[in-house]
Amino acid sequence: MDQVIAQVAQNVEKQLDNELERLDALDKDDIEVIRQQRIAEMKKRASKKQEWMANGHGEYTEIGDEKEFFTVCNKSENVVCHFYKSDTPRCAIVDMHLKLLAKKHIETRFVKLDVERAPFLTGRLKIRVIPTIGLVKENKTKDFIVGFTDLGNRDDFTTEVLEWRIARSDVIEYSGDLTVPPAEARKQKILHIQSKKTIRGKQDSDSDDFSD
Repeated sequence: MDQVIAQVAQNVEKQLDNELERLDALDKDDIEVIRQQRIAEMKKRASKKQEWMANGHGEYTEIGDEKEFFTVCNKSENVVCHFYKSDTPRCAIVDMHLKLLAKKHIETRFVKLDVERAPFLTGRLKIRVIPTIGLVKENKTKDFIVGFTDLGNRDDFTTEVLEWRIARSDVIEYSGDLTVPPAEARKQKILHIQSKKTIRGKQDSDSDDFSD
């Protein structure tokens, strides 16, 4: 296992060295092209952000009926919709987390809809459990988070876990590891750091000269 980890570390270092060499080889014209591309990307992002804000992104809002649901999905590429009932305590837990995520992920529209106001839609989507979170991309329902089963099957799940679960359906931008939940990813990272320290310690020990 130590040899495998050491090999992985060497491969990463080699990739970094290659990237540094590539950057060192760039001339002024290359750098200017990259700079202009970056500026264009920033302008495009800023324009997109204005469009998102105009469409209600950045806030967690309630929509009135199923007609408005379809309007929202037509205007926004990515939509997270919480199907709720006011007398269901667990819906308040979902509300708390989605309010935070709406502000963090302005690339996605976050809304809630009372199922009693949308009988046709909830029947069409076969929503039987409350709360249910519908994940919509490009006007197509891509996935559902039904109850809290996918969130550790507990009421005190973290916003981070819900964010990860939503990200697995590709309706928000996410830079973390989608293959494992956040808590598990942190454990793996800590173990990796500890392994690297152990390897370095062994290498330093092996390189010491104890001869007279």
